[in-house]
Amino acid sequence: MSKNVSEQLLDILVSVGVEKVYGVTGDALNFFVKAIEESDGVDWIGMKHEGNASFAAFGHSQTTESLAVCAGTVGPGALHLINGLYNAKKERTPVIAITGQINQKQQGTSFFQEVDLKKVFDDVCDYQAIIETPEQAPMVIQRAIKIAMANNAVCRIELPANVAEMKADNQQFVHPIKKYVSRLVPEESVVMEAAQLLNGAKTVGILAGDGCRESRAAVIELSKKLNAPITHSLRASDIFDHDTDNVVGLTGLIGNPSGYNAVMKCDLLLMLGTDFPYIDFLPHETKTIQVDIRQENIGNRTSVSLGVWSDISSFLEILNPKIEQKEDTSFVDKLRKSFEDWRENMKEQASPTRENEPLHPQIFADLVNEHAANDAIFTVETGTSAIWAAHHISFHSQRRLIGSFNHGSMAVGLPSAIGAQMANPKQEIWCLSGDGAFNMAMQDFITAVKYELPIKVLIFNNSELSFVKLEMEQVGLAASLDALHETNVNFAEYAKLCGGDGVRVEHAKDIDAAILQAKNSKKPFIIDAVVSSGALSLPPHIGIKEAIGFGTSKLKEVGQVISGDKKQWGNLKKELQSYFD
Repeated sequence: MSKNVSEQLLDILVSVGVEKVYGVTGDALNFFVKAIEESDGVDWIGMKHEGNASFAAFGHSQTTESLAVCAGTVGPGALHLINGLYNAKKERTPVIAITGQINQKQQGTSFFQEVDLKKVFDDVCDYQAIIETPEQAPMVIQRAIKIAMANNAVCRIELPANVAEMKADNQQFVHPIKKYVSRLVPEESVVMEAAQLLNGAKTVGILAGDGCRESRAAVIELSKKLNAPITHSLRASDIFDHDTDNVVGLTGLIGNPSGYNAVMKCDLLLMLGTDFPYIDFLPHETKTIQVDIRQENIGNRTSVSLGVWSDISSFLEILNPKIEQKEDTSFVDKLRKSFEDWRENMKEQASPTRENEPLHPQIFADLVNEHAANDAIFTVETGTSAIWAAHHISFHSQRRLIGSFNHGSMAVGLPSAIGAQMANPKQEIWCLSGDGAFNMAMQDFITAVKYELPIKVLIFNNSELSFVKLEMEQVGLAASLDALHETNVNFAEYAKLCGGDGVRVEHAKDIDAAILQAKNSKKPFIIDAVVSSGALSLPPHIGIKEAIGFGTSKLKEVGQVISGDKKQWGNLKKELQSYFD
């Protein structure tokens, strides 16, 4: 029996290892979904919202380094995919989006649900395979897959409703698709120049990003030769964990003093595989060497003395033998001591003996760190949950950390945890989420129940958009408490209503048992952690601008209290109580 275009598309996807398609079906996708139903090689994962489907595909791909697929039908169904696909693009994760399109006869007539998807997806996709005929289909489908795999990019395949059921053609063009591996090796003279600069510098700081994922040992070797502290990006937290030699933590808005000072107070900064975006946390008069596989990143955030276009492994393989052992360890020793002192302070902040209620969110993160498996995968939301994760969880051993670190989207945590668990059924998956972010995606907790995924979701329930509050105060605004307020359900009861399990925690003595209960649960599990919205986390360095901003904000809030604003008085009391407890 001859195949239709939808069946041919599925065969090509299966041939490159695709086993799951995340999406919401409808009209133009119906023949494709039927092909999946009749296939033994791939499963349709029916989500409640297409936006969650694209985030799930991201989580699947990010934790397996393989191509993942999401799907949405014509018009609105396709548009819902956009946000998760932008996240995949910014995290350089290979994802194919399959979208339906209205019948070709109706295109251009402002037909029901007609959208010019080519224009809409133009910025997010490296390539769009618009299938116009069965003869063309196998060629453009394979091109989209090859570009997504080669560039770690997002590509889209558009399947018009009438073409989806047409008889497939040009099967002779279908061929095996492989991901070819190559190296970008720098010129010897450029590496020699880098070695001379590094050997001649009194103190060197290393700022390492996700581009060092395949080069961890070589980066550490270099740091020991140079006695250079390693500051890392948030994405690289699972490469250079808290216990790694010479690691001094993060810089940036959620960083720590030792990470900040290692970057800002060295004589020479070596940036390896990072396009660190926060220019206020980079030195602009310090000699800087930047090494990156993407040439456009070099000098993108700060001026560089030497740019090296190379993958990190190739660069360090040539560089490290040319580096002379430095004897003076005072710079790295001082910063490492500062980092250990900071970690001890974080441990004190996370002590279960701090029984003030609502509870301190740090206690939950610290105990998750204690009990989570050594190969656990953590999906972390954008906002204060990322702060508690970065400060209190060491992503050691084979632990992984994923999130929306470049796109900065809310609602990434739960759906990416679903994708991660689907792709890694034997591993422990923890989602750390704020209440605001969970409210955006909570409908797909039902999906986790449907597919019996034992994800563990820790919700920091403070009934507030806390990170937005921090942003408002940083620029000198009094917190807009009504706009920031979150009206929440009992999330533990919601979990049970969906068919999962959960527990609401309001007392410090119950935290440890709740985390162990979640860890051992065979069902999707929610810890509804009722925490204080007054917990403060300030940047590692407060400049004049930030000091004026926070000071102005607090003066305005005090003024509102004096004028009789009871909500603002409650806000200030929570902050003071959290700080002094």
